[in-house]
Amino acid sequence: MGQHNQFKPGWEVPNDGEYVEVGEHPDSGNLLKPRKVRLQRGSKFPSVGNQDRKWTRNRNR
Repeated sequence: MGQHNQFKPGWEVPNDGEYVEVGEHPDSGNLLKPRKVRLQRGSKFPSVGNQDRKWTRNRNR
């Protein structure tokens, strides 16, 4: 079974790290000022700016 790379609000955080809010489709372009949060494994993902957005792990650190 594969791992998710996008997460919905309320889902459990799989790994410690920084997560960034992304648009509804990967090809839709980046958000101008995406919200970034640092989360710990086991906590829940916070709400997003609108219902079409999700969270993804920020690997550019």
